[in-house]
Amino acid sequence: MSKRAIFDKKNVLVTGGAGFIGSHLCDELVKTCKVICLDNFFSGDERNVDHLLADPNFMFVRHDTAEPIDLEKLPELQKFKIQFQGIQEIYNLACPMSPKDFSKSKIANILANSYGVKNMLDLAHKYEAKFMQFSSSVVYGPRRGENKKIKENDLGVVDMLSERSSYDEGKRFAETIVQNYKDVYGVDTKIVRVFRTYGPRMKLDDNQMIPDFIRDALDNKDLNIFGDKNFSSSFCYVSDVLDAAIKMMESDSAGPLNIGSDVDINLTDLAQKIINIIGSKSKVVYAQEKLFMTPLCLPDITAAREALGWMPIVTLEKGLEKSIDDLRASKGLKGVKQAF
Repeated sequence: MSKRAIFDKKNVLVTGGAGFIGSHLCDELVKTCKVICLDNFFSGDERNVDHLLADPNFMFVRHDTAEPIDLEKLPELQKFKIQFQGIQEIYNLACPMSPKDFSKSKIANILANSYGVKNMLDLAHKYEAKFMQFSSSVVYGPRRGENKKIKENDLGVVDMLSERSSYDEGKRFAETIVQNYKDVYGVDTKIVRVFRTYGPRMKLDDNQMIPDFIRDALDNKDLNIFGDKNFSSSFCYVSDVLDAAIKMMESDSAGPLNIGSDVDINLTDLAQKIINIIGSKSKVVYAQEKLFMTPLCLPDITAAREALGWMPIVTLEKGLEKSIDDLRASKGLKGVKQAF
């Protein structure tokens, strides 16, 4: 922890802060901290943080983490007194991942998972800040065995030359950088491996399962499962993921820790549940598997439970209801925007 004087509230940097998970994290942190949100809108959305712009404890900076940044030279951050107080915590979520437009973001992914991680770790080293890397369940590779739950010591099986290697292998390399900064420079680093997460602010039309199901159910269209009747996965509500991340930042745990739901959900059942909640006339159909719509490993969350006293608490039904309400409103706003 930095030994610099803290004037009133600690300074916290959130990269990828205008994204789905990042913006919810900013919402939570700004209640008790001064938050600097970094994003270049490659896959984030300014609408996710518009409501925070008037908050004196929040500041948005448009920047690509693959490029170095000197926070002390930015006039808009002078009120945070970084030159005296420094930065106390960094949450690194920057990774321009969009399943629909993945081919367009391959190089950006590589840069975010290499230069981007290095640049943010350099800031953590400079300011003696805690650093949390948001990694992913993809470091373990595809699901192996029937409902096998993966522990953090599983080395994973990932094809470094595959179509999705810039993301999958990129996330693995990012963890390597983090661990070596910890070993060489003594940076207080933490790694969370986030499994499939859902909730409000997920993008429509982005080839992600739950938003696509909700969109099509609202339109009374068929819900496409890209696989067969056995396709299953786990889904954790976004507030549960953030609860774990914030608890871990405050703890002595360095991780890596699996953060996600360990309950295997059959996608046919999930799709039907969404149809029932909405009261839709949609039907469930099956189609050819897509690149990022594949079964993933289930997390063993024993380590997170023991280290943080954490486990997911939001039920699937409640999480879906909140997501449906948000995406219904988002869909309506999108229609209004297109009308003009």
